[in-house]
Amino acid sequence: MTFADILPTFDAMKSLKRKTAAEIVKVGNVTVRIYKRQRTTANGKSRIIFEVADYTNGVRRLIGFTDHANARRKAETLAGQLSTGAATAATMRNSEAASYGRAIELLRPTDTSLEMAASTFAKAFKILGGDFIIEAAKFYKLHRADKVTQKTVAEIVEELIASKKARGKSAKYLTDLRYRLSKFAEAFSVNISSVTTSDVQHWLDELEAAPQSAKNFRTVLHTLFQFAESRGYVFKGGNPVTDTEAITANAGQIEIFTPEEISLLLKSASESFRPILALGAFAGLRTAEIERIEWKEIDLASGFIHVAGEKSKTRSRRLVPIVANLKQWLAPYVAATGKVWKGTNTDLHEARGATVAAAKVDWKNNGLRHSFISYRLAEIQNAAQVALEAGNSPNIVFKHYRELVKPATATTWFAISPETPENVVQLSKAAK
Repeated sequence: MTFADILPTFDAMKSLKRKTAAEIVKVGNVTVRIYKRQRTTANGKSRIIFEVADYTNGVRRLIGFTDHANARRKAETLAGQLSTGAATAATMRNSEAASYGRAIELLRPTDTSLEMAASTFAKAFKILGGDFIIEAAKFYKLHRADKVTQKTVAEIVEELIASKKARGKSAKYLTDLRYRLSKFAEAFSVNISSVTTSDVQHWLDELEAAPQSAKNFRTVLHTLFQFAESRGYVFKGGNPVTDTEAITANAGQIEIFTPEEISLLLKSASESFRPILALGAFAGLRTAEIERIEWKEIDLASGFIHVAGEKSKTRSRRLVPIVANLKQWLAPYVAATGKVWKGTNTDLHEARGATVAAAKVDWKNNGLRHSFISYRLAEIQNAAQVALEAGNSPNIVFKHYRELVKPATATTWFAISPETPENVVQLSKAAK
C-alpha cells in the first residue's frame, strides 16, 4: 500500500474529527455544546455552519446558524434557561406550573430555593425512613436541651415540697410527699429531664409495696414531673409518668365495726380522742377531714357539720347532719374552740393505738367511715342522700354498701350514746 492509498483514509478521519469537535458554553453547572460543521450546498459549494445542541424539550435537537456569534448567543440563552429551570417550566402542564408557583411562594419567607428545599427534604426522608419531617421537627423543638433548665431530681423534690407548703398543704400530706419522693430521688441522682418513661416504669415494677401504696407512689411522681414541666425543668409534654402502666388497687372487702365494738372503743377512748371516733362513726367524716375541721364548724344548735371545700377530700363543700346520738357525744365539747384534733397525725395514730389496746378490739382500716355509710344506708334506704352526706357518689354507695347490715342493727348503731356502761352493754346485746 502506497502513501497515496492511505491519504484518503487519513483525510476522512480528519473530516470526522472536525464534524464531532464541539465548543462548550457553560452557565453554572449547565453546559451547551456548539458543533462546527462543513456542509455541501446544492450547487456543490461547501460552507461552515454552527449547530447548537438544544435539550430544553427533554430531547436533543440541533439548531443551525451560519454566524458563530448568533450560535454563541443562543447557546448562552439555552444554558441560562436550563440553569434556572425556566426551560423545564416552559414545558410544564398548567397543573404542574401552578404547583411550582405555590412552592416558590411557600419558600419565599425562608429565603430558600426550591432546589435546596427539595434536596433537604430528600435527605431528611432518607434519614427518617419516610415522610416524618413534621414529627421530627416537633420532637426536636420539644427536646432542645437549650430550652430546659438542668436540675436534679432531688432539687425539684425540695422545690415541690416548698411550693406545697407555701400553699397551705397539711403536714400529713407533706410528710407523705417527702417520704415517697425521697425514695425516688435516691434512685435517680440525675437531671430530671433525663428520666424516661422506661426508667419510671422499671422503678415502679421493682417497688416492694402494696397495690394501693404503689398507686400512691405513681400519683406523687406524676405530680413531681408535672411541677417540673410547668417550670421548664422538663420539656412540654415530657412527663414520663403519663405513659406508665396505670396501677389498680383492689380495695378488698369492706369491713365495719359492730355496735358492740364501737361501744367499747368509745368507752376506752381518751377525752380528746373520743370526738374523733364519734365523728367518724356517726357522721362518716374522713380522718383527714377530721384533722382539718374546727369546733366552730360543728353547729350543734342547727344540727349540721360544715365541711368546707378546702377541707374535703373531694374539694366539694357539704353539710353533714348531726344525728341524735352524735349530738350527745359532742355535747361535752360545746364550748371548745380551735381544731377538733389539736395534735399531730402521729399523735392521732398513737391515741388510736392506745384506744384499740384498751378496748381489745381489732382496728379496721377506714372502718369508722365504712360503718357509718353501711348503717346509714340501712337506716334511711336512700343511697343518694347517704352519698351527699358522706361526700361520695350514689353509685359507689349503692354498689359497695347495700345490704351489708340489716335495718334493725342500724337502729342499734345510731342509738349508742354516752350512758352508763350497763346501758352500753345492753345495746350491744340487743344488736346480736
